[in-house]
Amino acid sequence: MSYETVFFERYGKVALITLNRPEAMNAVNAQLWSDAGTAIEEFDKDPDLWVAVITGAGDKSFCAGADLKEIAAGRSNRPDNGDTWGFAGIVQHFTQKPIIAAVNGFALGGGTEIALSCDLVVASEKATFGLPEVKRGLIAAAGGLLRLPRQLPLKVALEKILTGDPIPASEALRWGLINRVVPHEEVVSASIALAEKICENAPLAVRASKDIVYRGLDTSLDHPSEAWKINDEYVKLFSTWEDVREGTRAFAEKRRPIWKGR
Repeated sequence: MSYETVFFERYGKVALITLNRPEAMNAVNAQLWSDAGTAIEEFDKDPDLWVAVITGAGDKSFCAGADLKEIAAGRSNRPDNGDTWGFAGIVQHFTQKPIIAAVNGFALGGGTEIALSCDLVVASEKATFGLPEVKRGLIAAAGGLLRLPRQLPLKVALEKILTGDPIPASEALRWGLINRVVPHEEVVSASIALAEKICENAPLAVRASKDIVYRGLDTSLDHPSEAWKINDEYVKLFSTWEDVREGTRAFAEKRRPIWKGR
């Protein structure tokens, strides 16, 4: 498919989705919202793509959040299908396939909310995160107020939310908000390398693992054992997967497995 505000590239089993409005710091207008959501749908439905990387075009910004100039001019930044996928077509767009944010610069407001919604985050040494909405009389309503307290200690998250102060990449790494910090020029290549490492594993097992983790996070573990029920759904399934047999054969034969995703 072709997109007006997104680049969609393929690197083997990895999809690279680039938010492409560098003249506006990749701020989200209605077109980018629709394009990004459709791009994730394309990735999710393609059996040959196993992991996605999301980044921003240009050298300064991953995503500056909502396009406030568009909103100030009376134009909505929400397309007709916006409610289906959440802000930017991303923040409520769940897929069992892993998504990595390659944060190449400013990721403020909605940019941070996009990163929070991704499974893994690789950040440039120049990256900055933060939820400055309160400084503008707004709230971080695209998941920031819900996800940040789940990914940082509560008092740390509240300080960042209530002050609106930025979080440099080094601090985000210290708190475990992101996975790694790399030299600025390596952020996309490092993210693709991480994606390719994930792609070495059986795709159904990777997706099942992600699903169990997220569904189990907010359910009881021991009494009542709701989380175990989610886990056991997949225990009953994986013995039927061809990749399970391939993985055990490859181990016994001391070779790399050839995954089929079924």
